[in-house]
Amino acid sequence: MKLFSFWRSLATYRVRIALNLKGLTPEVIEVNLMKGHQRDPQFRAVNPMMAIPALVDGEGPALFESLAIIEYIDEVHPKPPLLPRDPKARARVRGLAQIVAADSHPLIVPRVREYLAQEFKIDEAGVLKWAQHWHKAALTALEEHLATEKDTGTYCQGDTITLADICLASQAAGANFFKVDLAPYPTVARIVATCMKNDAFARAHPLKQPGAPA
Repeated sequence: MKLFSFWRSLATYRVRIALNLKGLTPEVIEVNLMKGHQRDPQFRAVNPMMAIPALVDGEGPALFESLAIIEYIDEVHPKPPLLPRDPKARARVRGLAQIVAADSHPLIVPRVREYLAQEFKIDEAGVLKWAQHWHKAALTALEEHLATEKDTGTYCQGDTITLADICLASQAAGANFFKVDLAPYPTVARIVATCMKNDAFARAHPLKQPGAPA
């Protein structure tokens, strides 16, 4: 098993958490997003979208998109499960996860920030404001769901770690990168703090990866 990764990638952080929860240790291949290695022909052959993560398990082609990879891992290695059995609970977990992975994160990835800077000549402060806006939008929605819905427990869905918690942890890490305070989102902050007591989450954190700043 090979994981194409970069320390700062929030999507890859999600996959690392899932792999850790399942006790899996893939070979890690760095794709340095800051140096543009995702655009190298060798990696474009792995993932034409030029994005990470990508996972090769056995023979190719590579699997791509973090949620698809995590659900694959969960199906092939079902213990511990990352999705509830109940259909409505599964849908809620997937919905919470997609607020992060579909509605917020795609708007702040390097290729979007680079496009804003290069094509629209938005300065660094403006790009940061853009990223903060979309982080806050997602966190506001997540807080409303988690603080008001009865299915919330120790974690996003009851008292068991699910895909939603994995995505919530990545949202919190991104908030830290883009200087967004979690104080206005106390339920989010509580759940993330609980998750980070788990070694699978702590060990996967971007700042614990090779190449991360000290």
